[in-house]
Amino acid sequence: MRSTIAIPVTVHPTPDALGRAVAQRILGGIERAAEESRPYLLGCPAGRSAAPVYAALGALAGMTRFDLSRLVLVMMDEYLAEGPDGPVLCDPRAHYSCRRFAEQEIRAVLNAKLPAPRQLPATGVWCPAPAEPEAYDRRIRDAGGIDLFLLASGASDGHVAFNPPDSPAEGGTAVVALAEETRRDNMATFPGFAAIAEVPHRGVSVGLGTIAGLSRAALMIIHGGRKRQAVRRLLESRDFEPGWPATILHRCRHPEIHLDAAAAREAQ
Repeated sequence: MRSTIAIPVTVHPTPDALGRAVAQRILGGIERAAEESRPYLLGCPAGRSAAPVYAALGALAGMTRFDLSRLVLVMMDEYLAEGPDGPVLCDPRAHYSCRRFAEQEIRAVLNAKLPAPRQLPATGVWCPAPAEPEAYDRRIRDAGGIDLFLLASGASDGHVAFNPPDSPAEGGTAVVALAEETRRDNMATFPGFAAIAEVPHRGVSVGLGTIAGLSRAALMIIHGGRKRQAVRRLLESRDFEPGWPATILHRCRHPEIHLDAAAAREAQ
């Protein structure tokens, strides 16, 4: 799918307002999926960009005792460590582990005020594996695809998940080498890193083709004043640009950009 027009942009006054608007949309999607007797798959990044969405989703679900038992979190990526027989997933207790983030910063937040039968179960959190990364795409496809993919853009190189500049638009889930700029950006995402030497060099990640080809809708979230280049590159683009992976949004079905007022000012 190619796009030659600007992607719809919504500006919210604050990150919290952005989070509430997107969370309400997700809850509506979960309700519709339940009416169709199927799970709702939500593509999730770790880190700060989608944190307001996760917080609002937990608050709204708690207030209404919403049923999240059939929600599935499709995590984008995970860092790798070197094992004796090749790369393995990093320790899930590591401060930078995306699986730790999913458990502590997403699942625990969503479940905090829900009774056990309505909570998102541990089995509802998916993560790609380095031994057979292509199996992740099959699993997503077999489940009917991702209903909504929340996306975040790297500040300095536009990476999405761990996909570096010049990643192929059709690429699937794979083990990838992290670009130097991505590793530097991730020091801010996970402040427990004291030096760039501590940031892993490889990860397993959904591909740009996974995002564009296996999702029904994609929503890019940018807030705050620290991603001027990311906002401008997205707003000025009219199609996928290999040098800025976040522009894969143009190849997605029903793409949207959601900014807060601070991020929108950066684009002016």
